[in-house]
Amino acid sequence: MADSALHEPGLALHVEDLTVAYRDAPVLWDIDLDIPPGVMAAVVGPNGAGKSTLIKAVLGLVRPVAGHVRLFGRRCGDVRRRVGYVPQRSSVDWDFPASVRDVVTMGLYGEVGWLRRPGRSHRARAMAALEQVGMQDYAERQISQLSGGQQQRVFLARALVQEADIYFLDEPMAGVDAPTEAAIVGLLKGLCDAGRTIVVVHHDLQTVTRYFDWLVLLNRRVIAQGPVAGTYTAANLRATYGGQVVLLDAAEG
Repeated sequence: MADSALHEPGLALHVEDLTVAYRDAPVLWDIDLDIPPGVMAAVVGPNGAGKSTLIKAVLGLVRPVAGHVRLFGRRCGDVRRRVGYVPQRSSVDWDFPASVRDVVTMGLYGEVGWLRRPGRSHRARAMAALEQVGMQDYAERQISQLSGGQQQRVFLARALVQEADIYFLDEPMAGVDAPTEAAIVGLLKGLCDAGRTIVVVHHDLQTVTRYFDWLVLLNRRVIAQGPVAGTYTAANLRATYGGQVVLLDAAEG
């Protein structure tokens, strides 16, 4: 297949035979994954299952040993402007001397270029994204002065300003308070309703059925995937977590 050829263009994300290893130890093994457009998908699994590694491999931040990834039928590098990414908050250097508005505007550098200064329209878009996450009053504050939940909202705004077609978020609800979690979920559901595809690494089994409509259960391999109603089952959770999970009533049917 030529690199320029479309492959599974009807899918927002297609992963085939993907294997990732660190120091020759497999972290992900033979991953096959299909996510249709317009869904809000959770990637769920135990600690060490390779959830963050999967997102990084999809985005080209980690080089796989084998396999390939397509977004809307194309390589990630060919559709990068259609992709938004919110990394784990713990992976970011929050002491970097930048204002909240500067951090959000960085989401436009793929469009503006690193050698050009953002114009008035770009700054306006940054402010509009901050308004979406309720952080417009903090635009001039240093990012290091914010609480964890506020920092997470700012990074979500940085992804929103890209006006992407697919968003990848690595545990965006980890360590935030209930109002911030509700705001994040509401915003993501709004994007999904507008036709965007949302892929979230998620840690809380109790909220999966409320927040998401598509589910990927991962433990180094894909254990199960598909609509939440048919995938969030006791058998699939046992296969994913083994004895580590207390099964919820909703999954016992």
